Amino acid sequence: MRATLFPAAALVASLTLAAALPAEAKTGGCVKDGAVGAVAGHFVGSGHAVAGAAAGCAVGVHRRNQAERRDQQQSQNQPAGGR
Repeated sequence: MRATLFPAAALVASLTLAAALPAEAKTGGCVKDGAVGAVAGHFVGSGHAVAGAAAGCAVGVHRRNQAERRDQQQSQNQPAGGR
């Protein structure tokens, strides 16, 4: 019973948290890509979920930094007057 109750409670908590977050979608991130990596690592084999989460987190942070740099460069290249 405890084996099914804890994952169900964790799922409900994560969905509640996701619904409370702002609607603005940003590229990448440690939590989102870390969760994907953890699931992928879980399906690879026993004990690989943590390694997958760490790798996914690193990829997410890298993607977020790239997107922020790209957004900053685009904002610098636009004319200030807007005409």
